[in-house]
Amino acid sequence: MKRVAYLALTNLAQYILVNMILPQIEENRHNADVKGIFFIHDNVYMLTKGTDTAERLRKIADKVYLQACDQCTYMRNLANSLIEEAKIGCFPDFYEKVLDKVDLIITI
Repeated sequence: MKRVAYLALTNLAQYILVNMILPQIEENRHNADVKGIFFIHDNVYMLTKGTDTAERLRKIADKVYLQACDQCTYMRNLANSLIEEAKIGCFPDFYEKVLDKVDLIITI
């Protein structure tokens, strides 16, 4: 099984994550071992406490590293609003956590 990490970058990332990737992970049918997800631009809002998406992400955080882009988070004043499981950092931080554990990094 391939090991992957996702960069949630595009304006369709939430749709893809919420409606395709997360259900597959939750139902153990994704057929790839997801090691991390890096949320960039407005996609950092997916990690906001109290949202359905954040609660679903919280449930997989024990096996999937979750990180919000630091600049994107601070520009939106969200640092204190994210779920505790999500780390705040930049690309080097994400790479340090996942690069040696994945075969592919996929942008969605």
